[in-house]
Amino acid sequence: MKEKLNKFYLSHPTLFEVIRFLIVGGVATLVDMFVMGCVMYGLESNIYPTFWNVFWNTPTPKVLSTVLGTGIGFIAGLIVNYTFSIFFVFNEKGYSRSAKGFVIFTLLSLVGLGINMLGMYLGFDLLHIHYWIVKIIVTLIVLIYNYISKRLIIFRTKSNINVNTN
Repeated sequence: MKEKLNKFYLSHPTLFEVIRFLIVGGVATLVDMFVMGCVMYGLESNIYPTFWNVFWNTPTPKVLSTVLGTGIGFIAGLIVNYTFSIFFVFNEKGYSRSAKGFVIFTLLSLVGLGINMLGMYLGFDLLHIHYWIVKIIVTLIVLIYNYISKRLIIFRTKSNINVNTN
């Protein structure tokens, strides 16, 4: 059984990379959402009977709480995502372990934050959809963007890096 799994892994490395990316993205998303909840509870503990009420049976929070929560949660998720992307997700490290790689990773992630915040604004503030429903939908969109952008720009093969830098 182990040989079959190893053979399947070797013949489908991109599939396993995507699976690892989804696992890391899931952990980073949980960190993001937990930190967002902490910020919202910290700013508006008067409207939440307990911390867990931030996540269900919730009253409508102020825009400032969702915006700050989204931003600070993003930063926490970014740190988790960057660290695990280097050590766990991508076999090809590309530029990732350099200062330039970190800056590019952060810039690409800031675009993801922009998509996230715009989505939260449109979905929650303008369309009045529950903020956790919007957060989940926007997170899926950003997840796809993150994988594609980071795979193509930061974690690309050395041969592609050398060809593109000449």
